[in-house]
Amino acid sequence: MKNTIFTGAAVAIVTPMNADGSVNYDKLGELIDFNIDNGTDAIVICGTTGEGSTLSDQEHVDCIKYAIDKTAKRVPVIAGTGSNDTAYAIKLSKHAEELGADALLVVTPYYNKTSQAGLVRHFTEIADAVNIPMILYSVPSRTGVNIAPETVCKLAEHKNIVAIKEASGNISQIAKIAAICGDKIDIYSGNDDQIVPIMALGGKGVISVLSNCIPQETHDICQLCLENKYDEARTLANKYLEFANDLFIDVNPIPVKEALNIMGFEVGECRLPLIPLSDDARAKLTESMRKIGLVK
Repeated sequence: MKNTIFTGAAVAIVTPMNADGSVNYDKLGELIDFNIDNGTDAIVICGTTGEGSTLSDQEHVDCIKYAIDKTAKRVPVIAGTGSNDTAYAIKLSKHAEELGADALLVVTPYYNKTSQAGLVRHFTEIADAVNIPMILYSVPSRTGVNIAPETVCKLAEHKNIVAIKEASGNISQIAKIAAICGDKIDIYSGNDDQIVPIMALGGKGVISVLSNCIPQETHDICQLCLENKYDEARTLANKYLEFANDLFIDVNPIPVKEALNIMGFEVGECRLPLIPLSDDARAKLTESMRKIGLVK
């Protein structure tokens, strides 16, 4: 059994932007404090929700460093360092390790994609280059490539590959990973609407978009699961299900940034090619926020 990076809810934190499109580090610090003060169990910086794909190389490194310094060991910091270029992913992963990241989140190659054998080579070479734990990230809806359960098990033999963020949405696949890998790898839900079923299969928590807005409640759902209080966890999860789904009414992180702006956090807009929500989508999101008391 390998050491677990965290249990509970890790926030896939947004990257706030100033009006001119530059990174708003002061606001990022405010969001980090808000999350830690309200139960978040780990910070994931520069992931999909953090717009890692449109950050410059320097911004990517600077955001990782800022999150590590601001968090100051209160909770683990997990750095998104994935790329469809293995050499670049290795370079960025080494930077993150040098800066003091507690772990890495590494997505499957996108656009150029690869075979299952290619995934083994890709992730193994990255894991060989560092001495901190790594979380595989499977999100085929975005990347066009899925990590098969058998591939997960093969990769889990590596001492540094300790977990997978499973965002395939395929509960049957996740069940198979749990069944054939056992305690060789930790499983985290990559979808906020699947926290309870994935944790019922033995998952350790979630890497969450929802936590940006309701960190305490997302933590509480996970904690109830960890305590085997699944009836209570399901009730709480169902209370926030509509809002969780509306955070994906458009491409992530467009809706969650809009929700945070509605809440008064002033995180700015996403970088192009992502554009603001339509008026109709914003009205629907605001209504689901009103139902759970986030706005009046």
